Amino acid sequence: MKLRRHFLKLTVAAALGLTAVAGQAADTIKIGEINHYKRMAAFAGPYKNGIELALSQINDAGGVLGKPLEFIYRDDQGKPGEAIKIAEELMTRDGAVMLTGTILSNVGLAISSFAAEKKYLYLASEPLADAIVWSKGNDYTFRLRASTYMQAAMLAEEAAKTGATKFATIAPNYAYGKDAVAAFKKALLALNPDVEFVTEQWPALFKIDAGAEVQAIEAAKPDAIYNVTFGGDLAKFVREGTTRGLFEGRNVYGLLTGEPEYLDPLKDEAPVGWTVTGYPWYDLTDDANKAFVDAYMAEYDSGPGIGSLVGYMTAQSIASAITRAGSTDTDALVAAFKGLEVETPVGPIMFREQDHQSTMGAFVGTIALKDDAGVMVDWTYKKGEDYLPSDEEVAKLRP
Repeated sequence: MKLRRHFLKLTVAAALGLTAVAGQAADTIKIGEINHYKRMAAFAGPYKNGIELALSQINDAGGVLGKPLEFIYRDDQGKPGEAIKIAEELMTRDGAVMLTGTILSNVGLAISSFAAEKKYLYLASEPLADAIVWSKGNDYTFRLRASTYMQAAMLAEEAAKTGATKFATIAPNYAYGKDAVAAFKKALLALNPDVEFVTEQWPALFKIDAGAEVQAIEAAKPDAIYNVTFGGDLAKFVREGTTRGLFEGRNVYGLLTGEPEYLDPLKDEAPVGWTVTGYPWYDLTDDANKAFVDAYMAEYDSGPGIGSLVGYMTAQSIASAITRAGSTDTDALVAAFKGLEVETPVGPIMFREQDHQSTMGAFVGTIALKDDAGVMVDWTYKKGEDYLPSDEEVAKLRP
């Protein structure tokens, strides 16, 4: 493991062009990280671990511009207003040079709007709402994770292969859920114009009445189901749907359902046969992915979640941007992020100039049971650049 970590440190140093600078001041370059650490601990905990792993490698290799890179973690309780208050404090009081973080899309959209108003750089690491880089995109916001549109299009591609024509959807009633359904419908109808959406269910986020939702979907008699629920809502929907036989004889497509943060808690109740996006870390064998997984397991004695990977790539991306900019000036950092290429565990990614969306892709596969736990099988990694709109389309989408 020591050799593996040494290899990773050297790789990070080579990728970023980092060298220790003798005589430099010991102060740090601070990044303001805002997230829902208590409200969404199952995701935010592994995410923070991923950041810390990357920071240890970056700083052991000499830091950035000769200084250690430091993340200041603040909890916004999942509230947009609290997130904005914290963002201002991080930038004006704590000396952060930029902002990153958030899981919930409504919080990410709030910080993005605030960043544009104040001219603060914001890397939206995890929130998936398409509006962040399109309809509400701005010069100061970039996004790392494969967007709702991208992942929904990947699932629509699989759904179109089955010939199913009557679809039901269920998604939380907020920005991410609405974007996820709209994207799936658009992508699927483009592939199969004969598809009909026979019902759409919109439970309140984290307040699902699973029995009522399952009953409504069953009454519509769909051929297939598209699920966007996650966390506790997902667990309730899966349990109730399985009990009532909703999924029998139907293809089900689950956005994010294969992510360890959401799949692991289901244990032997994992919905076998669903086609999902997720993260099969336990099955990765290529050098870059395996190096990350091995280093993470050596550090934390547990397997990584998708949050771990996103956190790791967040720190990698920020370090690369600062190195490319040669300074921590906001305008220089914004310019550096445009077209920025970063070597990551999933391969090279780029932050597109036209919409500030990265080309990080996603893993798509099928859920199976192994040792009474859900896993992804028959999976493939789909490159993000293959599921993004053209420059002409982006020009119409962005303000």
